[in-house]
Amino acid sequence: MSIAVLRPGLLSTFQDLGRTGFQHLGVPVSGAMDERSHRLANLLAGNDESCATLEITLAGPRLAFGSASCIALCGADLGATLNGAALPLNRPVAVRAGDQLDFGARRRGLRAYLAVAGGYRLDVVLGSASTYLRSGFGGLGGRALARGDRIALRRPLAATGLDALQAALDATAVYLPAALSDAPRPALRVTPGPQWDAFTAASRRALLEAAFRIDAQSDRMGYRLRGPVLALARPRQMLSEATCFGTVQVPAAGDPIVLMADRQTTGGYPRIAQVAQVDLPRLAQCAPGELVRFEALDTHAAGRLDGRREAAWDRLRAALLPLRERLAGHPPAPGADNG
Repeated sequence: MSIAVLRPGLLSTFQDLGRTGFQHLGVPVSGAMDERSHRLANLLAGNDESCATLEITLAGPRLAFGSASCIALCGADLGATLNGAALPLNRPVAVRAGDQLDFGARRRGLRAYLAVAGGYRLDVVLGSASTYLRSGFGGLGGRALARGDRIALRRPLAATGLDALQAALDATAVYLPAALSDAPRPALRVTPGPQWDAFTAASRRALLEAAFRIDAQSDRMGYRLRGPVLALARPRQMLSEATCFGTVQVPAAGDPIVLMADRQTTGGYPRIAQVAQVDLPRLAQCAPGELVRFEALDTHAAGRLDGRREAAWDRLRAALLPLRERLAGHPPAPGADNG
């Protein structure tokens, strides 16, 4: 009743929506870098959106299924195949015992998200199964996948009736509302940060007019950007404050850093801007070496975008309810423990 890891991939970790409510204790939120793809994969697999998915970075693993299940893969196109045939993105797919999921060359994006119906059986720490590598907790022993691992499933499916299940899955129409589209944009939208006015006018213009390259030192904690040096109008001392996903902070050297899912809990660098939450999934799919640009967005407009996005999730969730009920109605594998 598990998945065998035949090849671990470059960096494959389990992530959910994050470990919220513990930053005051020094515990980072973590969670999926691309929340959009994570949530979509779960909905397509019949899960709650808070369920953990496998976040697959750049070079994917090779996995062998030991029992039947339904899977959904969303996010980056990393050349996924099932038993040698191309695996479609953004679709629910039934798998059988003995099937192998593999990944090839990257075509688009950086991170893919694999959900299985019923979810994975993982280590839950402080209410979350998200893996935090620096402290070694959550997910699968607090680490990335390794060759020889076996990933337990919470609800493997019975092998009987899989053809009928796949026919029902194939007949399921999946229409993504425009607000949930991952269509490329020319620039990431940002709102002014708390110290926006403390930077020189030239630096503020540069942030919104120049291109910045994502540095090779970037990771799940933060994306380091190389481009025009951003400078304060005058030196200032700051107290450390709580950090947010998408905060653009600027150390003394002047190269901005966008804080990401594994960000530190507090920071004392001036914050010139905040990437709009709706654009964070796009940033998470950008790889080191790629260029990013920013454009201004006022706070009220950012709030309206958030509202439209959540309304779109509500519509998609309702539209996929028959799929969820169909998966819930398929019998579990004999002897499966659904606790």
